[in-house]
This record gives sequence, structure tokens and C-alpha cells, in this order.
Amino acid sequence: MLRPERLRQVPEQFSWVDQALVQRHFIDRCDARAAALYLFLITVSDAQGLSYYGESTLVARLHLNAEELARARAQLIKLELIAHQAPLYQVLALPGIRVAPRTVPSVPAQLRNSSDGPVSLAQLLDQVERRRARL
Repeated sequence: MLRPERLRQVPEQFSWVDQALVQRHFIDRCDARAAALYLFLITVSDAQGLSYYGESTLVARLHLNAEELARARAQLIKLELIAHQAPLYQVLALPGIRVAPRTVPSVPAQLRNSSDGPVSLAQLLDQVERRRARL
């Protein structure tokens, strides 16, 4: 991830596109090419907002030339809507929106093996079955 502190999360309202994009006037500061690039990136990005679409693909899919794409990308970076380090794009949480850090749930002690290393699915199922039998 390019900017983990700005990890984008699905907003609480209905749409995947955060309504604050309009309400806080970010969209007003984008030209049509930048808006098209942003829409494309939020559509194709993964759960962390990451996309590996290369320049040639973006130019072709968005019907832009390389210079137009570079200007659109620069606009979105200036607005802090995306981060870019070729070939990686990251759609960011909107500026000013705090993102709660995601935590990885821990494995209960009873389900860990003695070495605290990785546990196979078969081992986990066996341990769960043994716990059920004791209940």
C-alpha cells in the first residue's frame, strides 16, 4: 500500500462512491478526465483501494492520450484522492476523514499449536472437534 494511513473504506451511505466527494466539492475541482480516471480506479480497485492498471490500458480504456492521463492523475494526486507509484494506484480515503486502523483478530490460545506457528485447516478442525466432544 502506498498510503496505509489513508486506507479507503466503504462509506456508510448507499453508494460505493463517497457522497462527500460531491458534498465537500472535490468533484467540482476535477475536470472530466480526472473524474473519469477516479471513477475507473474506484471501480477496478481492490478492498484496499489498490489497482495495477498500467498507463497504456488506462489511456485506451479512458480514450485519453498520455498527456491527458498525466494531467488527470496529477489533479487527483493534488486533491489527495489517489496516490500513485507506477504501476500502482491507491484510491485514498477522502482528506479529513479519519480511518480506524484495522486489526487482525488473534487466534484463541486453545486453537494455536504448541509452536505458535501456522496451523493447518485439518489441525484447526481436529481441535474444534475435540473441544466439542469435551462440552
